[in-house]
Amino acid sequence: MDRITIIKVGGKVVEDPQSLNSLLDQFSKISGYKILVHGGGTTATEIAAKLGIETKMVDGRRITDAANLDVVTMVYGGLINKKIVAGLQARNCNALGLTGADLSLMRAKKRVVGEIDYGYVGDVEDVNSRELRMLLNENVIPVIAPLTHDGNGQLLNTNADTIATEIATELSRYFNVYLFFCFEKKGVMLNQNDETSIIYELDNELFQQYKEEGIINSGMIPKLDNGFNAKKKGVKEVLITNAQNIATGRGTRLI
Repeated sequence: MDRITIIKVGGKVVEDPQSLNSLLDQFSKISGYKILVHGGGTTATEIAAKLGIETKMVDGRRITDAANLDVVTMVYGGLINKKIVAGLQARNCNALGLTGADLSLMRAKKRVVGEIDYGYVGDVEDVNSRELRMLLNENVIPVIAPLTHDGNGQLLNTNADTIATEIATELSRYFNVYLFFCFEKKGVMLNQNDETSIIYELDNELFQQYKEEGIINSGMIPKLDNGFNAKKKGVKEVLITNAQNIATGRGTRLI
């Protein structure tokens, strides 16, 4: 099977021009099939504030009411997505900006209200790999924003780590999939204040131990949950790293 590289890049990386340029430089050098999935970071929060729209977060997750859905659609599907596409086109990469609604790439259902009502947040139900493979075979590089749809006209805000994982899992039926979660650090660290304390190999048992001890916490937990889930479902390799190390393959490898 052919290799495909799927890079999920976090909001903090895409918001900083220097780190974004570094990422796009490295991404453009990856040979073969590739897909870029991006998050949104704090840009949506900042623009919402300018528009007088309040942002509510619970454990780092956005409560997406109707007003906030409009904002994240504009910011994720428009501003950030098209900046990345333009940057890749400048590097001779034939990129195409997409959401899950385009070509019905990704259908989701609105999250059921439990203890918390997350609003217009989607949980992925279906990935349209046929259309993705068609684009890839035409040497198009999909750049995917963290938005899905429910098939009935409703857009939904969806976690970018989850989107990358679902795409990687679906495409593992057709490719050897290499999934990179790219953020501002060099990998998962034992000590957040020590850049040299990178955990180079992490298995699920050790992950659970570090989680219980509080060494791994907050936003890294869903990222690793998604990563181990992808490994379990056939993704060949999962790496947590930064933009500079995409090419070197250094970072935290899930085993």
